[in-house]
Amino acid sequence: MTHAYVKDIMTANVVAVTTDAPYRNMAAMFRLHRVSGFPVADADGKVVGVVSETDLLAAGTLDPAAAAHPGRPTWRPHRKQPQAGGPTAGDLMTRPAVTIGPDELARQAARLMYTHKLRRLPVVDRDGRLVGILSWADVLSVFTRPDEEIRREIVQDVIDRLRRATPIASSRHIRAR
Repeated sequence: MTHAYVKDIMTANVVAVTTDAPYRNMAAMFRLHRVSGFPVADADGKVVGVVSETDLLAAGTLDPAAAAHPGRPTWRPHRKQPQAGGPTAGDLMTRPAVTIGPDELARQAARLMYTHKLRRLPVVDRDGRLVGILSWADVLSVFTRPDEEIRREIVQDVIDRLRRATPIASSRHIRAR
């Protein structure tokens, strides 16, 4: 994993939602695309958060009448109150989004995902626009590469670098001995 880059293992075709995506649409999209979370983009296409199935489930289990029953516990993981027409991605998303660039090493992505307990990591360009997404399965794919590919990486990245760093005696120096 030392030389694998995010751009080489990420999923490039990403389904994302905008901040105004309604709850009902997101629920349908989770089922249709068989994913567990979406990056959320603002009007400029910049990633501003991530919404997961857990976020929708939490919002769907809220009981508006619970406030009238002080003895009954309520669970509200998000601070922002949902809009009158129902919660949107902007209401439910986790923000700010933890993201990574495509030219970062896969081990850095794995470290970020582990540290922040993330199941997915949006990949963004320098302007913050979505270019891919990385899942644990993507990161673990580094360990399933064919031996020939690993050998080629070692030869290209390690041995060639050592050759360039080690000065070779010129023929003039050899004659002088």
